[in-house]
Amino acid sequence: MLAIFKLGGHQFQAEKGDVLKVSKLNHEIGDKLEIKEVLMLKDKNEVIVGTPLVQNASIEAEVVGAGKNDKILIYKYKRRTKSRRTQGHRQDFTEIKINKIIKAN
Repeated sequence: MLAIFKLGGHQFQAEKGDVLKVSKLNHEIGDKLEIKEVLMLKDKNEVIVGTPLVQNASIEAEVVGAGKNDKILIYKYKRRTKSRRTQGHRQDFTEIKINKIIKAN
């Protein structure tokens, strides 16, 4: 079963057993979380699209890791003024594993 859900302002597509990198969540490693904002479910021959959410559908996930992504360099330059500026940024993330997708009844 395939699900599209919303978490942390982003939309993700996942199946059971997938490990996803999502924006940082305030959970410890090993914590279970339940995602209620399911936008679409797809089974073998059946597609359920929410308006905007699928009623009584949820996803059970587990936090398996956390860390920081690779550094992104921002370089600003203005010609003829000797104006240059470099800035770096590393975004925090949380890894979650999808354990179960609960279909609407």
